[in-house]
Amino acid sequence: MKRPCGLALCAGAALLTAACGHDASVAVRRVPSAVDSADQVMFGARSFITKEGVVKAELFADTALFFDDNTRIEMRGVTTHFHTSIGERSTVLTSRAGTYNTRISSMSARGDVVVVAKDGRILHTPQLRYDQMRNLISGDSDFTLTQPGGRALAGTGFISDPNMTSVQVLKAAHGTAGVVSDKSPEPKPGSTFTLPRSKP
Repeated sequence: MKRPCGLALCAGAALLTAACGHDASVAVRRVPSAVDSADQVMFGARSFITKEGVVKAELFADTALFFDDNTRIEMRGVTTHFHTSIGERSTVLTSRAGTYNTRISSMSARGDVVVVAKDGRILHTPQLRYDQMRNLISGDSDFTLTQPGGRALAGTGFISDPNMTSVQVLKAAHGTAGVVSDKSPEPKPGSTFTLPRSKP
């Protein structure tokens, strides 16, 4: 006994054969990407940020695109390990993307930027910059800084050392985060916060 769907199946096969037999070319347009113009592309890249021969940070990227005679590196999937003055790893920064420019000794991080110190302090911000010569991180966007014990600091714009022990808030600050230099009960823009290290 023939199944009633057999006819539909045969008709569909005939239409498919006719369509394949029709000489129709499909134009595919290639869209230029950053990879096409890069001097070099590396996967699983690693770079050292140094000052006077001392390693200040280790930079890792899932993908690194090199431009401008390899002086500008555009990165995706970024992890940066900052080092102390004696060479120990102290703080870890992660972000979705970043740029490292060797000509101006500066690195920028963009997209879900998180900085985590060894003692548990955590900074969240959309973007920040690292000044290699001054060994400072800074940003002009909203940020939050928390540490174990529930202390928190929030504001817009900041300047800090990579270990986040001394943070200057540039605009609208609020929260409780240790000692405020001007002794005011409510933090003011421009205040410098000294964040005591959490006890282990």
